[in-house]
Amino acid sequence: MARRSRRQSRSSELNAWPGYVDALSTLLMVIIFVLLVFVLGQAFLSVALNKRQQVLDQLQREVAHLSQMLSLEQSHNHSLEQSVATLQKEHAADEATTTSLTAQVSQQAAERDDARHQADELNNQLAQLSAQLAAVSTALEISQNEVHDRDRKLDNLGMQLNIALAQKVEQLQRYRSEFFGRLRDVLKDTKGIQVVGDRFVFQSEVLFPVGSADLSPEGIQEIKVLGRTLKQVAQQIPPSVPWILRVDGHADRLPIHTAFPSNWELSSARAITVVKMLIADGISPRHLAATGFADFQPLDNGTTAEAFARNRRIEFRLTDR
Repeated sequence: MARRSRRQSRSSELNAWPGYVDALSTLLMVIIFVLLVFVLGQAFLSVALNKRQQVLDQLQREVAHLSQMLSLEQSHNHSLEQSVATLQKEHAADEATTTSLTAQVSQQAAERDDARHQADELNNQLAQLSAQLAAVSTALEISQNEVHDRDRKLDNLGMQLNIALAQKVEQLQRYRSEFFGRLRDVLKDTKGIQVVGDRFVFQSEVLFPVGSADLSPEGIQEIKVLGRTLKQVAQQIPPSVPWILRVDGHADRLPIHTAFPSNWELSSARAITVVKMLIADGISPRHLAATGFADFQPLDNGTTAEAFARNRRIEFRLTDR
């Protein structure tokens, strides 16, 4: 009978052991499932956050920090699982430690509850970060739309400006043609005057004595004729057209032996003399400019007397400011 009693006792102990194993397996599966959900959620969130632009780097660093905290919790849970396995072995070896093991299991359960609470807090923080990411994305889209609107407005303004400039150039071209046409009719019989492109060219001998910047009597008459023609055309030019008559003085490359140190001073002085004459005849100084080019813009690169004579000239150009 004693043997049978001992066998029944051992059988009951063996029958109780699978129950512990099933409970432990279920507990482990639940824990692994929860951890797998956390890991998968973190992985999907990391993939979504990596697609954001550099302006979201700060938020991504916070997510990485939270991920590190979650990994620490996972490590802690793993250590807890190992402790549970150790306790179960000790329980099978010595029933006297059941009370102590129960207390430890209770403590571990409390720690798991704390881990769950911490995981919930992490989930809440992740949800807040997702909301912030959505807000930043919306702000970026609004900024991009505003930039596109400004670009369209700038393009429209550029087109309008080009059209306005083209109209001003067309107006000035019309008045330039009229001015040169009238001068051509008035001075067509004067020797030493010609039209070259958009310039009206006077040979220096027509206006000045050799080596001088003082107008000759014939030159004074020619400039008066030019001034009267310019005043007639200027009356027709609208105030909105920014026109100017540029008087360019040119010399040949022969050294001079007069009161002027070089051809720079001579060409500039002749242009200034013509401008002063036009001002005296009533042309506004705001529409006049005098420039000197010395011998650096020749019409003829030859070395004959005729080539030098061609290069000594006064040019008139009606242009915009």
